[in-house]
Amino acid sequence: MTRQDLNTEEWQRMDVAHHLHPFTDPRYFDNKPPLVVTRADDVYVWDSAGRKILDGMAGLWCVNVGYGRQELIEAANAQMQALAYYNVFFQSATPPQIELSKVLSEVTPDGLDHIFFANSGSEANDTIVRMVRHFWEVEGQPEKQIFIGRKLGYHGSTVAATSLGGMPAMHAMGKSLLPGFEHIVHPHWYLEGEGLDRDDFGLQAARALEDKILELGADRVAAFIGEPIQGAGGVIDPPRTYWPEIERICRKYDVLLVADEVICGFGRTGEWFGSQTYGITPDLMPMAKGLSSGYLPIAAVAYNARVHQAMGKGGVFSHGYTYSGHPVACAVALANIALIKREKLVDRVRDDVGPYFHKRLKAAVGEHPLVGEVRGHGLLAGVQLVKDRDSRQLFDIGLNVATRVRDHCLERGVIMRAVGQSMVASPPLTIKHEHIDTMADVLAQSLDATARELGMA
Repeated sequence: MTRQDLNTEEWQRMDVAHHLHPFTDPRYFDNKPPLVVTRADDVYVWDSAGRKILDGMAGLWCVNVGYGRQELIEAANAQMQALAYYNVFFQSATPPQIELSKVLSEVTPDGLDHIFFANSGSEANDTIVRMVRHFWEVEGQPEKQIFIGRKLGYHGSTVAATSLGGMPAMHAMGKSLLPGFEHIVHPHWYLEGEGLDRDDFGLQAARALEDKILELGADRVAAFIGEPIQGAGGVIDPPRTYWPEIERICRKYDVLLVADEVICGFGRTGEWFGSQTYGITPDLMPMAKGLSSGYLPIAAVAYNARVHQAMGKGGVFSHGYTYSGHPVACAVALANIALIKREKLVDRVRDDVGPYFHKRLKAAVGEHPLVGEVRGHGLLAGVQLVKDRDSRQLFDIGLNVATRVRDHCLERGVIMRAVGQSMVASPPLTIKHEHIDTMADVLAQSLDATARELGMA
């Protein structure tokens, strides 16, 4: 039997019988079958029944250049024919890995000239933990072990990455929060800044880092980690005062600053990296997703001269992955970055589709009775759902309001994501105005349908 011989129901039965889905209650499929996606092109995917769906999430925040780009497909094919695999252990290297290291040093923020390769954002952040603690040991301060992250921060789902992040459900499963990891408030002004204007709240939220450092002792704190915009936490875009104050505090107490660019990187915020959007200079920077636009798994950590000099004094760096710097993944990443440059996609997000995206969403749903705020930057958007706009009261979590809205969107041919009590979107950087119009209109229709279900129409 070939793939073409299977119908949708057969695919769905096979999947449910054998596949455990990430971040999914297996009982979900008792009432609703999985969506089986079979092909994609530009900003659209098609399911096994032939339905065309606008992908407002760019896969999983990652298909920055859109689907079906022949340049990336051909780069993978050519590299597979020349050298399908070789490792970078044992003092070896391959041309695509070498070239990509140089290209990344050129597009990342100033000073991040050194690169370590991994295969996912989770692996990149595991690397951060080991690299930072190794750094402080070499620098003669082995007691600097503690990482400070943020509530609702997301840095991956390995045990170390789960501990860096601030997702309560992830910590609760298997008691996965390791010792040596602390968390402070996230900078979500709408939900946390009552009585303060955005700038004052930004300073207050940032100064929670200083309070935590003083509580723990600066001589014990190794690093602070944060996403420039918190993605999986609900697209939490910080006030403009937040990141400069975070960086000031890190420098004051000699705490390394880690900017997690797994979602924000490679043009999504209208700059190459979110760090540039917010004017910060991190010491270390994990990246993934947009590095290859999701065409092949690849991730990296960029780090500065101070960290590099310590690595040079520290002997063997006993860390790495079989597929670190995989030549085919590196070749695809190179083609992806070249495409982003050639089509000026970063400028396009900053000057055209990013502003239009937020203008159109605010016009379509900004005054909807179920919407408290529309937030985000570039091609990242979060729509806060509320029971009452005036009091900012949230819904009872058991009503699953965001999931209802998400399902109505999918029924109408648009993929958006439900995160907590927010709807979030992160479309390909190649999206056009007419696609944005469709997303905004479908979201408005889906909010109306949800309101009717809740008796709030």
